[in-house]
Amino acid sequence: MKKFFETLRLGAVFAVLILAMVFAGSTLMKIQVVDGAKYLEMSKSSKTATQTISAARGQIVDSVRRPLVENRVSYNVVINRSFFPDSVEEQNEVILKIAKILKNDGIEWIDEIPITLERPYQYTLDESDGRVTQIHNKLRLNSYATAENCIDALIKEYKIDRSYSSEEKRIIAGVRYQMILSDFSSSNDYVFVKDVPISTASKIRELNYQLSGAGIVEDAVRVYSSGSIFPHGIGYVGPIYAEEYPALKEAGYLINDTVGKAGIERAMETYLAGKRGEKTITVSSDGEITETVTKEAVPGRTVMLTVDSEFQEKLQNILGDFITSLANGTLTKQDYDFTDCSSGAIVVMDVKTGAVKGIATWPNYNINDLITDYSSVLNAEGQPMYNRALDGLYRPGSVMKTVTATAALSEGIINRDSRLTCHRNMQYLDIEVHCTGNHGSINVVTALQKSCNIFFYQVVQQLGLDSLIKYESLYGLGQPLGLEIPTSEGYLASPDVFAKFGLDWTVGQVLQAAIGQSEVGVTPLQMCVLASTIANKGVRYRPYLVDSTWDYNMTEQLSKTEPEVAARISCSEDDYNTIIEGMKLAAENTTAAQYYETNAQAAYLSQFSLEALPYPAAIKTGTPQASNKATQNSTVVGFYPADDPEIAFSAVIENGEYSKYLVRKIIEAYYGYEPGVEEVSKGVYRSVVKVPGEIAGEVR
Repeated sequence: MKKFFETLRLGAVFAVLILAMVFAGSTLMKIQVVDGAKYLEMSKSSKTATQTISAARGQIVDSVRRPLVENRVSYNVVINRSFFPDSVEEQNEVILKIAKILKNDGIEWIDEIPITLERPYQYTLDESDGRVTQIHNKLRLNSYATAENCIDALIKEYKIDRSYSSEEKRIIAGVRYQMILSDFSSSNDYVFVKDVPISTASKIRELNYQLSGAGIVEDAVRVYSSGSIFPHGIGYVGPIYAEEYPALKEAGYLINDTVGKAGIERAMETYLAGKRGEKTITVSSDGEITETVTKEAVPGRTVMLTVDSEFQEKLQNILGDFITSLANGTLTKQDYDFTDCSSGAIVVMDVKTGAVKGIATWPNYNINDLITDYSSVLNAEGQPMYNRALDGLYRPGSVMKTVTATAALSEGIINRDSRLTCHRNMQYLDIEVHCTGNHGSINVVTALQKSCNIFFYQVVQQLGLDSLIKYESLYGLGQPLGLEIPTSEGYLASPDVFAKFGLDWTVGQVLQAAIGQSEVGVTPLQMCVLASTIANKGVRYRPYLVDSTWDYNMTEQLSKTEPEVAARISCSEDDYNTIIEGMKLAAENTTAAQYYETNAQAAYLSQFSLEALPYPAAIKTGTPQASNKATQNSTVVGFYPADDPEIAFSAVIENGEYSKYLVRKIIEAYYGYEPGVEEVSKGVYRSVVKVPGEIAGEVR
């Protein structure tokens, strides 16, 4: 009996298994055979695509974290190839619908085809322009193809219906050509237009069911909050050009990305760019859209500069006001004509590190103006985009006498007590050379103070050109300095340089080179480095603009620039003290108007007196002839405080004079000193500066 029940139980189990298999088989048959077409259609109507997520570009801040460049959220209209209709005719309809929405909202979309919008179609560029040649190549047309031929080729290639108006055909053709240029594919969305208002973005989203493939992607747009502060250093971003794309594509860029074009934006591109992310977009058969982030975007690093934006703005104003006052005659109160003076530059550095504290160049411009109307800024009077501080090449004039003195002292040609005689004129071979005064028997200290040409003419005869060039190079003149952003290298007077310029070298050029004339071209930055190296008694630091990099929100420092010694000059400390002594004496002679009564000119000039500063300054000035001009420039270099230097500075004023009058204002701006006057006795005053938190500094 027991065996009977076991057999019965086993049979029941087998029966259940058989019934389950029959049910599963029938269900599978229903799915595959009966409802197979239905599920196949559902699988076809459900689409999935991968879309990139833009990474926020890193910010740029000043030395105390004030933002110079930030980002704001923007909305781009894009077309995703995976969701774009398969039929080119339907694609054309989507293109036209998007264009009409944008046109109604007064928005211009991206259309770089250089052909007029209306018939008869004409090229908007000269036919020899490379962009016209590019059209012919892209459309596989002959070099003599007309604008009409190009539009007709696009109409034929993309089946643009004849029922469309001429304007509509041109719109579709322009977008189609832009798609070719943009490398439009399943892995690269086509950006129809960037940075549309949120109202327009909402319309595109609401009409998504009519605009297959169209969508809105959030992006970040650069915001230059104070576009006129340090524009030459900060730079700007822009679209990727066709000639740049092959190299940038290998680095992971898409054609629609923006990249740094100039300044820090370009120099720090690797740090600022960030890393894009990815998301998967699925559109189900009923139109439901789901998005899944599969790779988070990593924002770029924030770059902190060595420049304090408040000091930088003061520096720019000091330079601009000085040049304006010199040109309109209010600076000197004299009958000198400086109406041609309209440009110049100032550089300020940290002596102890090489950190650049400020770079001003005049005329100036606003980055925001450049972005909205590039050509107007580019072609503006005075070439405001020209960075005179880093790219301008000038003869330094008598500033070079500090280098000649260094070389002569270091090589043992002279010492502090050596005396040479100046009688204003000197015969050198068959050349007669001159000085600005009759200085008599003087040593190198007085020669620097009085800026005696004859003294240094005699010195360089014994020193020789090769030794002079050696020390000029050690000081960084005519050399690449290693700044993060591009600078001119410059050149030093030599037979090779003369030959390069097609000029004849004569022996008298050695004398001129010793006093910063001849064919010498150095930048204001190089002159500032020269002053800094003297302040450091022969130690030359590499100048730098980037203090550090941080994570996007500035919670963690990721890198820090350390001071870097670029060269050491083997000149003794005593010899450097000799040079500095001469430069200190030159600073004491800035103006003769230390004390004054009612003389208006003396009262006016007293504001420039360096003797009113709390500590001595050290300077050297120059009045070189402007290269290839009959006019002269004005140069000055120096450092402060002279006995324990913290900052070095240089300035160049083109077609002007009195650059030394900038020095006190630069120092006041950096340290926060307040200019003022103080009554010494009844009706007699003296110039003073007021030191923050202290009693007003006394004139020494």
